[in-house]
Amino acid sequence: MNSLQRMATAAVGLVLCLATTGATTGALTGTATAAPVPHGTSKAACRLPAPQAPGTSASHTISSGGRDRTYQLHLPAGYAEKRDWPVILAFHGRGNTGAGTEEFSKLSTLPAVVVYPDGVIGTGDGDRQAWQGAPYAAAGVDDVRFTEDLLDRLESTLCLDERRVYATGKSNGAGFVSTLLACRMADRIAAIAPVAAALYPTGEPCEPSRPVPVIEFHGTGDVTIPYAGDADRGLPAIQDWLAEWAERNGCASRARDRVTEPDITVARWRGCDRGAEVRHVAVTDGGHTWPGADSYSGGGYTTQTIEAHEVMWQFLRPLRTPASPASPRH
Repeated sequence: MNSLQRMATAAVGLVLCLATTGATTGALTGTATAAPVPHGTSKAACRLPAPQAPGTSASHTISSGGRDRTYQLHLPAGYAEKRDWPVILAFHGRGNTGAGTEEFSKLSTLPAVVVYPDGVIGTGDGDRQAWQGAPYAAAGVDDVRFTEDLLDRLESTLCLDERRVYATGKSNGAGFVSTLLACRMADRIAAIAPVAAALYPTGEPCEPSRPVPVIEFHGTGDVTIPYAGDADRGLPAIQDWLAEWAERNGCASRARDRVTEPDITVARWRGCDRGAEVRHVAVTDGGHTWPGADSYSGGGYTTQTIEAHEVMWQFLRPLRTPASPASPRH
């Protein structure tokens, strides 16, 4: 992108932000609506007023694919310091919401801008929101495009480090991150951290444009998404899926597993291309839950010996997407 294009893009971001800022408040239940704009304007966005008070969470709306889509946005308490912030995209499980995931995940306690998108109501019993790639997802909904549009909006209105965008999720949301988002958006997603991922086959090969680092959490006693897989639903064994990802990342070998807590075993694949490590955190007898959650996150045993948000952050925070000569980073 040349200088004239960057100036034009920044101007568009400024106009759209000023048009919507007045409709957004710092209240925990505030809402705002905006259309997406091209990404690459974070530096200009650092000069814009925050869309809500730092240290708060608020609901926002964006148009994508002909639909109004919602997401919960959390700004860290220090956001007003105006430095580039990393971004965590957190995708809820089937039937949950972004706000519900914020409650149990504790991701909003991290030094990052955290975004909790909402899925579209899918098929099956009840009005349950779901994500693309699962057999119960709503037909014709492009959640990858929605994520691209959402990132464009965030990068044009917030002071973000575009090279430090990370994606996590629970269950169906983790499956979406692992089987579609990381495969198609490796240029914008620095690393992923799925939790209890529902890894349904999507019918398309996973061919990311670069090796994507992964830290994955799963309970060995998960009866919803079994650790050993479920052939009837096309779900792979977690260990097989990890080995496949390690091969995709060109990892040379698997290190000796380490028991770090009485119920926690950590596996690591090393010697990976571009340092794109694959790491697995297995919770012995763990259920379909978020490790460390203090409120309900799924059925079965929830370990309290680790906090998933802290463990994944230690893994994610140094990772960045490669700098692009055509789009200078700052």
